[in-house]
Amino acid sequence: MNNPLDILNYEERISLLLRSMYQDAGYRQYKMSKFEEYDLYVANKDFLLSENVITFTDTDGKLLALKPDVTLSIIKNSKDEPDSLMKVYYNESVYRVAKGTRFFKEFMQVGLECLGEITDELTLEVLSLAAKSLELISTDSILEISDLDIVSSVLDASGASSEARIELLSALGEKNLGRIKEIIKNEEICEPCASALERLSTLYGSVESVTGELDAFALDENSSVAVQSFKKLLSALTLANISDRVVVDFSVVNNMNYYSGISFKGFVNGIPTGVLGGGRYDKLMRKMNKRSSAIGFAVYLDELSRLSEV
Repeated sequence: MNNPLDILNYEERISLLLRSMYQDAGYRQYKMSKFEEYDLYVANKDFLLSENVITFTDTDGKLLALKPDVTLSIIKNSKDEPDSLMKVYYNESVYRVAKGTRFFKEFMQVGLECLGEITDELTLEVLSLAAKSLELISTDSILEISDLDIVSSVLDASGASSEARIELLSALGEKNLGRIKEIIKNEEICEPCASALERLSTLYGSVESVTGELDAFALDENSSVAVQSFKKLLSALTLANISDRVVVDFSVVNNMNYYSGISFKGFVNGIPTGVLGGGRYDKLMRKMNKRSSAIGFAVYLDELSRLSEV
């Protein structure tokens, strides 16, 4: 008897396997409308990958938009219960301008979100599912993780101006050590902080090789707390036997107006861009007047067509 999966294309098979894994892990499927009120996206346009949104006027005159993002819709339509936990997964289309073009395209995403009380154990669970998601796509994959609390606390300790912080974050994301050194010189940042900023841009390696170097970022009380928290997570990844699929890379920086704590991206051999992205986004929750915390990730199924062509 033929395998029913044989009638599906590569992306559809991966989608089915991912959804099955999330459901087995205790996540329930979240279904949503294809559109939301346009004001939701205007208020959070910096969070979107593209500011271009397809809009239309409803019969009552209200301006609506085909959703360019899933996370915003889930947050908006969820109950705000900080002491409980909502664990959901989704398989949804988003609509935005394709990279490198001026044209809108429909993109399929599979992902999961946790809203409510985010414990260390739950963070480990989400990272484990992210690593397992990559492994379903390809055994030749890697999950790159960063901690934005460490990055933020080092920037705070440096005393850099608001404009310089923005430039430093951009340079960090590009691993542009030369630019970081220029900003350090212009801002007259002290030696311990300068050294920490430079090391943030160059540190890259396995959990085992990097853990011992993290104390260099403990510049004050806040950064020390952030370092110890991150080291605890890395130790948990090792105990969970997934650290061999993880590397630490502080160039993984999401928009710090929305994200805090853990940030991560997933890559597979054969695709030059990330196929998975996520993190903890408590700041986005506060911006949307939610008291709960949140963490999640998305798998970008459209990128997987490159593998199916190999």
